[in-house]
Amino acid sequence: MTREKSSQPTDSAEIVTLSAGPLELVLSPAMGGSIARFTYRDGARHLPILRSSEGTPAHVLGTGSFPLVPYVNRIRGGEFTFRGKTVCLAANMTGDPSPLHGQGWLNPWRVVAATNKDATLAFDHPAGEWPWSYRAEQHFSLSETGLEIALSCRNLSLEPMPCGLGQHPYFLCSPATRIATQVDYVWTIDKQVLPVERIAATGQYDLSDRAVCGLGLDHGFDGWGGKAMLSDPSWPFDLEMSSSDADFFQLYSPPEGGIFVAEPVTHANAALNCPEEQWADVGLRVLEPGDQMTLIMRLALSLAGGKRIFLASSPRLL
Repeated sequence: MTREKSSQPTDSAEIVTLSAGPLELVLSPAMGGSIARFTYRDGARHLPILRSSEGTPAHVLGTGSFPLVPYVNRIRGGEFTFRGKTVCLAANMTGDPSPLHGQGWLNPWRVVAATNKDATLAFDHPAGEWPWSYRAEQHFSLSETGLEIALSCRNLSLEPMPCGLGQHPYFLCSPATRIATQVDYVWTIDKQVLPVERIAATGQYDLSDRAVCGLGLDHGFDGWGGKAMLSDPSWPFDLEMSSSDADFFQLYSPPEGGIFVAEPVTHANAALNCPEEQWADVGLRVLEPGDQMTLIMRLALSLAGGKRIFLASSPRLL
């Protein structure tokens, strides 16, 4: 992978640990403002809720989750046009000519504040290849009932800026792991994982209740019902990820299995390549100078016997 040069200070903390009841959250601010571990303590056992990295993650693609800002997924060929200006971005992952996921995941974030149960991380991006300045923040709040992450982006430029947000959580899976969620449409993809055609999410794309491991999917979905239930007989809990406002959902389930990624996102893959008059339909926002957009992600655990340990994800324009 090609790492973008960082404009952030190099003194970001290696890890920040939050703890509440049976839950422990370990953040890696220096590694793209990511989650290194999110675990449930069952006696002496630490059971992963997200994929876990021991110690400080060696690479952001080995973390449990990372933020997507100020756009999600790919920009076709690294070029798009906005208000008469052509923006050209370099590829940021080896072997893929289309840059993806913005700048936040490839740069260290600084620790603004941290307590035992809360932490705020920030990333300041000066105008450059992405020709707008913005500030991104993540606020993590852990309680005995769960985790909430509020990811925000504020346009610090003097001109309007396109914006989209998402989270990129990794989950471990086995052949018995299942997903149950409602999606209306899916984009078929080409060999470069770029959208080709929007079709009904039926057959191989039906996610209403199916095994999720090893599907060979890397697709974006539209008309998301706002809730994804994840379960496995080996887990002592079921997991719910939900969003009342995120209409878009990305599922990556590699054919070799072992992990999958279920992303609540505010816009479709390659949305920036659509004409601006179509942006509302594909979920893109335009932030005026000083405007801020926020995506709140929550996760919910339900234990045997129905005891609830947590919750959802919702984007809003402030």
